[in-house]
This record gives sequence, structure tokens and C-alpha cells, in this order.
Amino acid sequence: MRKLINVIILITFILTGSIYSQSEDEVATSMYDIPPRWLIDMPTAGTLPRGYYNIGLRVYPGGGVITNTDIGMSNRLSIGISYGADKIISNEHPNWNPRIEFSLKFRLIDELEYFPAITVGYNSQGNGSYNDFFKRYTFKSRGFFAVASRSFYFYQWTSGWHFGINYSLENDFDKDDDISFFGGIDATFNYNLALIAEYDLAFNDDRGDLPEGILNPSGGTSNNFGGKGRGYLNFGVKWLFTENLELEASLKDLFTNRKDSETITREIRINYIDSF
Repeated sequence: MRKLINVIILITFILTGSIYSQSEDEVATSMYDIPPRWLIDMPTAGTLPRGYYNIGLRVYPGGGVITNTDIGMSNRLSIGISYGADKIISNEHPNWNPRIEFSLKFRLIDELEYFPAITVGYNSQGNGSYNDFFKRYTFKSRGFFAVASRSFYFYQWTSGWHFGINYSLENDFDKDDDISFFGGIDATFNYNLALIAEYDLAFNDDRGDLPEGILNPSGGTSNNFGGKGRGYLNFGVKWLFTENLELEASLKDLFTNRKDSETITREIRINYIDSF
């Protein structure tokens, strides 16, 4: 019953958002005119224009799926919710995430000629499977963050540089509550194909052992659901299929930082954007 309620809340959020109509002087007309709001896992300083919404679907290893929707409440403020489960694409019963997650972004400073855009926000949605024992996602949620983004243009080529800092709240179990830093770039060619790269130092996911008195499911003290201290390097290709639809394929954790991973992580994502 709780899972059904969560799905109903998600659908209601999408429908009720239609009360926010787009202003007549809004210049954005499609995904081509809107800066990226994230790279792969890391946020950028981009936000949705007022009256715009996006609906996304991410498929990760194990047949897991996370769906999300974001709404531009103003040209500076975006809010969103997300929900998902493991084994959606499988012949087994889905393992639903414990709760709906929320996100909020507010752009403090617009990008100027010699100064980046700066955005602050919060996102409780991690990526990958949720582990009930360790009380966290495979890749921790961003939590509270601040990010700066700067765009560069040349002919039909557009690029962006992004740097940020974050504090994740997924540290109740492993007590790895360090502030972390991340950065990335995106480059768009001929207005429809984009290459993406990002690196998360993951200072909040590099603890070798669990806190004193806490044992892992195998009875040891090793934090076997965390990272090895190498950070997370991710690479992706994004295709703007139409003005409203983008398709993305990602290769994550290229350093195989995850202790429970044998090789790199592969994901795909579909994102649809439109206005009310």
C-alpha cells in the first residue's frame, strides 16, 4: 500500500504542476535553448525556466529504474521528486526504494561575461540500488550542494565547465560525513550531440572500515559497500533526439572505485522536457 501511495503522490505532483503557466516573454522554446541541469550524477548551475517541466527515466544495473520529474517554479527556482526500485526490468518482484526523494535548486547568480552562474540546492536522490543495511544508495545522494557553471561558445560548438561542493546526508551508518568536491565538462556539437565527463572526489565515500562496534553483513568491520578512495570518474554521450527528447548512455566508475564492483557501471537515461 505504501508503494502505491508513493506512485500516486508522484503522479499527482506532475499533474498539479500544470497550474504554473509559462510567461509570455519566456525565450526558451525547446531543450536546445535550456542549459543542462546535470551532467551524469553531478548537478550544474542550470535550472528549468518558469512553466517548464521534465520527466526522466534512468535504468541502472540489476534492472533498476529511477523516475523523476522537475518543474521550473520560476526562472531561478526548480523543484523535483523521484522514486524507483531495483529489478523493475526482470522476472523478479521489484525491490522498491524506501521513500520518495526530493530536490530543489535555486540560482543565486546568473552567468555574466566574466563570472559563472552559481546555484545552491539539495537533492536526496542517490543513484543505483538502495542498500537497507548500509542505509544508502550505491552512489550517495548529493545532499546539500553549491555549484558554479561557465559556458563557452564557438560556431556550432558549445561547452560548459562546472565545479561544486556538497555534503551528503547518507552518513548515518558509515559515519563518513566529509564534505566532497566535484567537477565536470560538457561539449555539444552541431546542437544535438553532447559529450560529458565528470569526476567526484568522493571524500564522503572512502572510509575503509566501519565505525567501532558496527559489523557488515559478513560479520567483518570492512566497509564493503563503499569506495576505495579513487573517486568516481564518469563519461557519457547525450543525443538530443528531438526538441523535447534526449537519450543518454553513461559509463560510470571508470576507476572501479566501488568495492563491490567487478567492472565499470553502465546506465541509460531518457529525458523529456516540455512546458505547460
